[in-house]
Amino acid sequence: MLVMRWLAAAMLGACAAGAQQRIPVRVVVVTMFERGADTGDEPGEFQYWVEREKLDRVLPFPEGYRDLRMNSGGVLGIVTGVGTARAAASITALGLDRRFDLSRAYWLVAGIAGGDPADVSLGSAAWAEWVVDGDLAHEIDAREIPAGWPTGYVPLRRSVPYEQPRRDQEAGEVYHLNAALAGWAFGLTKSVRLEDSAAMRSRREQYREPAARRPPFVLRGDTLSSMTFWHGALLSRWANDWVRYHTGGRGNYVTCGMEDTGTLQALTFLARTGRANLDRVMVLRAVSNYDQQRPGATAAASLAETKIGRYSAYLPALEAAWRVGRVVVEEIAGHWEKYADRTPGQR
Repeated sequence: MLVMRWLAAAMLGACAAGAQQRIPVRVVVVTMFERGADTGDEPGEFQYWVEREKLDRVLPFPEGYRDLRMNSGGVLGIVTGVGTARAAASITALGLDRRFDLSRAYWLVAGIAGGDPADVSLGSAAWAEWVVDGDLAHEIDAREIPAGWPTGYVPLRRSVPYEQPRRDQEAGEVYHLNAALAGWAFGLTKSVRLEDSAAMRSRREQYREPAARRPPFVLRGDTLSSMTFWHGALLSRWANDWVRYHTGGRGNYVTCGMEDTGTLQALTFLARTGRANLDRVMVLRAVSNYDQQRPGATAAASLAETKIGRYSAYLPALEAAWRVGRVVVEEIAGHWEKYADRTPGQR
């Protein structure tokens, strides 16, 4: 009996010692892809964070998509890989990694996206309050859509598009982020100057919508995550309707990406164990391309022009994601005494 008590005490002591040695993380910057090396070449979403936030410490991460990086100020960077599956797997692996104490960490998803010209212009950056999944659905081929249906997409466990009443959202169709935190982040960054270019101005002038023709700006706007890279005015109309339906009319579709619902699903599960705090999650998407064709072009022709790294606002969008996101990251990490125990916007 004495031996058993000694072993139990020893194990508890070892666990406590291990917990004390964990690396405390203040902010996790979540990016989705990198094109080559982490530094010194053509950038993806991660490179500017690595170079400019001095994420110099490389931490092997075989359980995830790519090695982690961290700086001396408590900022940890991750590349999840493209798509919701890789994002969910990578974030889960990070959350379960015993090297880190993520219990008080803030999470910033910072990536590029397509944008709805009705709401946003190239190079702009949008803080989301709602993140909606664009994959979880029933679908009928477009050639067999019944007359009168606006789309062949039907919500799960429903029979017609946008059927009411909406059922309880239990399968990950929609995530509602901390509105107060999103508002705080927007207020902190709304005056950030964003990069413009002649190529972006030329592209903007091809669209009629007033928002699409504006120089880049920071705004609040919601995002749709879909593993399918869709494109075209009709699908943009679907995206608006889909987000409006799943948020009960409270969300406004502005940007489209791929991974965010995977990241949020993983964080939801991790939060149940105290390894993450959902009230400290932010999603920022910067617009590299419009989600639809310009007037006079077909959706197919427009899609053919839409190649990653060839978008007219590819580099400016990467720049915007960092310029806007860094203000929030550096404010939190640099003034940890203010934000460690109290989330911005919290009463």
